[in-house]
Formats: sequence, structure tokens, C-alpha cells
Amino acid sequence: MLNVFRIIALLEGLSYILLLGIATPIKYFYNDPQYVKQLGMPHGLLFVAYIILAILLKNEQAWTKREFGYILLASILPFGTFYIDRNYLKTA
Repeated sequence: MLNVFRIIALLEGLSYILLLGIATPIKYFYNDPQYVKQLGMPHGLLFVAYIILAILLKNEQAWTKREFGYILLASILPFGTFYIDRNYLKTA
């Protein structure tokens, strides 16, 4: 399940960056909300999947409350999921 979580974290991070970095500026600078509408739903589903999988993996991975808090916080910070993957999820 950890590998699935890593994939979801990657996709969630990419969708968030695309949403914030490309779709939102296009929406406000060019009055074209099409890209926000197209990226919004997939990003939302990936966000929910990330949170649910993090909760399910908490005990299995023996994350402390602090680590778990960082993992949840990373889902709302741009590039946060990439940091989490590198520092908490990568297997040796």
C-alpha cells in the first residue's frame, strides 16, 4: 500500500502545481476557467485519496504524531508531497 500512496502523492503534487501554476493564472489573466474546471476535480479526488491513505498507513508505518502532521500538512503546500516522498516514504 505504501507504493500506491507514493504514486497518489506524486499525482496529487503534480495536479496541485498544475492547478496553481498554470490553470489559475489562465483563469484570472485570460478569463478562461476551463482549465481550473478540468484540473479541479481530479486534484480534489487525489487530495482525498492522499488523506485517506495517509490515515490508513499511519499505524503501519509507525509515524509519530509530528510526522503524521507533516504528512497531512504537505498535502496543502506546493511541492509538499515531493518532500514527504523523499524524506518519509522512500524505502531503503
